[in-house]
Amino acid sequence: MTAGAAGAAREEHRWLVLDTPPPGPVRGAVLLLPGGRADGHSRPARLGPTVLRMLPFRSAIRSATAGHTVVTGIVRYRHRGWNGRHEDPLRDTEAALDRLAGRLGPVPVVLVGHSMGGRAALRAAGHPAVRGVVALAPWCPPQDPAPALPGVRTVIVHADRDRVTDPAGSAALAARARRAGTPVCRLLLPGGDHAMLRRAGTWHRTTAAVAAGLLGTAPLPAPVAHALAEGPDSPHGLALTLPRRATRWPPRA
Repeated sequence: MTAGAAGAAREEHRWLVLDTPPPGPVRGAVLLLPGGRADGHSRPARLGPTVLRMLPFRSAIRSATAGHTVVTGIVRYRHRGWNGRHEDPLRDTEAALDRLAGRLGPVPVVLVGHSMGGRAALRAAGHPAVRGVVALAPWCPPQDPAPALPGVRTVIVHADRDRVTDPAGSAALAARARRAGTPVCRLLLPGGDHAMLRRAGTWHRTTAAVAAGLLGTAPLPAPVAHALAEGPDSPHGLALTLPRRATRWPPRA
């Protein structure tokens, strides 16, 4: 490998780790955005806790989209932190989306982000490739703009016991985004936590079902579909409580 090729490989590895696409034309992609912290310029570990936390979601999404040519990938950040006005994870996500389009063409993408990654997913939703967002326990500071994207269906999932990112923040952002024209649904997970370890199976199954529905490879869960169809002034579907019995979720449309 030449020095130039090695440098290109390092750059690609930095921005996006993409699974091997299935045979045939790719129908869509799901990119996973790990969490991070408010500030930090060190480089995240390749298999650190924030990345490992997303791997069960990748497996669940693969199962939910089996039989369809859907590729999954993980965005790799240059830095651990959001870093104020630099918004480093947002820039990295946009770069990963550009590289994905360069490799696969104009395929629809669903972004699935946790915590800081949820914030990055919500902020990157205006990229031309993005068709849907699943924000898990997202960090939603009040100064962040609400997405005004009628063509990007957005689903937020937040645990009621989250002590790291405030569920009230995601509630406020969801309401503002809906008023701005974005189709939004917000799900509350009773008994869950920020690390998504409590009721992990419900986190994984719900996310996979919603991601598959947003890509169109399966029907959306009926309550989610109904919430996404609500008008801009409706309060309905912004605080849907997931059932405590995992066998009851997700229902199909």
